[in-house]
Amino acid sequence: MTPELKERIDNLVKQNKILVFMKGTKLMPQCGFSNNVVQILNILGVSYEAVNVLEDWEIREGIKEYANWPTIPQVYINGEFIGGSDIMVELYKKGELQEMVTVALAS
Repeated sequence: MTPELKERIDNLVKQNKILVFMKGTKLMPQCGFSNNVVQILNILGVSYEAVNVLEDWEIREGIKEYANWPTIPQVYINGEFIGGSDIMVELYKKGELQEMVTVALAS
């Protein structure tokens, strides 16, 4: 990963309390896993930003190295990598995700 790409991703992660790197957009997810994440965040009613990796090959490949996580979507809350679809579903079911987003948005 180039230093420029790392800085670009760092800035995106730091500038957004809740950020999703996903296939598609919030209004039109382009894969089931991205859709799962969007649905969960919408149910929680929280404000979040999304980066469509289908529009940027450099980000699409770089984010996998950045997080050392091979799949997309990837969710960041308060600058911390949380995980992908399965982890988000699990955290939501346990009630832990609600607490995480509340703390992030309050800070």
